Amino acid sequence: MDQVVHQVVHQVVHQSLAVGAPSSSEAVSAKENSKMHVLFVIPGDGAGSSMIFARRQLNAVRACGLDVDVFYLKSRTSPRIIVREFLRFRKELRNRRPQIVHAHYGTVTALFSSFAAWGLPLVITFRGGDLNPTNGGIVERVRGWLGRWMSQAAALTAETIVCVSAQLRERLWWRRQRAIVLPSGVDADVFYPLLREKARRKLGWSDDPVILFNASYNPGIKRVDLAKAAVLLARQNIPEMRLEILNGGCPPEMVPTYMNAADCLLVTSDHEGSPTVVQEALACNLPVVSVDVGDVAERLRNVRRTCIVDRDPQALADALVDMCARRERSDGRRKIQEFSSQGVASQLCKIYQSLAPGSFAENQDAHFSLVGLKKGVR
Repeated sequence: MDQVVHQVVHQVVHQSLAVGAPSSSEAVSAKENSKMHVLFVIPGDGAGSSMIFARRQLNAVRACGLDVDVFYLKSRTSPRIIVREFLRFRKELRNRRPQIVHAHYGTVTALFSSFAAWGLPLVITFRGGDLNPTNGGIVERVRGWLGRWMSQAAALTAETIVCVSAQLRERLWWRRQRAIVLPSGVDADVFYPLLREKARRKLGWSDDPVILFNASYNPGIKRVDLAKAAVLLARQNIPEMRLEILNGGCPPEMVPTYMNAADCLLVTSDHEGSPTVVQEALACNLPVVSVDVGDVAERLRNVRRTCIVDRDPQALADALVDMCARRERSDGRRKIQEFSSQGVASQLCKIYQSLAPGSFAENQDAHFSLVGLKKGVR
């Protein structure tokens, strides 16, 4: 096994350093292009709802006028696939020639980016699960510890660190002074208030009170058990109340409809960074009942028809009964400027500009000489 790993690593080093220089026509084209060029690194395959917030952020940054490419890291668990991805990434660097690399998650994604794009300015966005503690058995806890260790190691190599909440920034072991707090952002043109009756007709729902819960791909951390217990108690007062659980397979384009059709969003997570689902609910004027987790208390501050309650089934149930008894909407939409995707993208563009203030032509040679992409490097 050791011999196989040694051979694979030797192949990676040899091939990554042996990439050639761009042609003269490519060099001329690069000089003519004054746009800043950023490469996003996103885990997964870019399908479904996986990392949808990062993909939406990609589109928002593009809308600011930047040239943005994306590299989807296909695996974070298979050493052989990661090696192949390393080689594919190096080829992307040679062909795309970005000025900045932005890793959109910690753990393997950030550590992979720090090694594979060595010498280029690296931005890392930590989103929650990459720095927060992990629930579960011994295997899950060990895996979570290793992931957090990789996140902290990668943070040492980043020019700029983005944390989606101030609470998450406090989990960094070092370089907090380089960490900027920016939420993932919500597209105000996608998430906006609609008549509840219209949204319910689209879903085929009756007029019964509906509590919306986002289990995503992590029902354990999201505490779906606590949500079910709270709704069960609330049904003693409102028997027709039901819980609508969204999982990772929910089509992203349907989420705004669910938000506008539901009576309340329920959040019971043990750990969060800055739950995007709360920001989406506010953009749709959907009332929110949540435990104190991540930056939710900050997001809900001074918003009508929202509340933070104890992590207790009865306390949650009482809040749900109150929300569904009056069935009024919130006024969360008025806070959209705090977390709009357009505003977040504008801040990211300022970060990129501070890391690569010159034109593309002025910066490319210095950057790519460091990553072994200039002619003559072997």
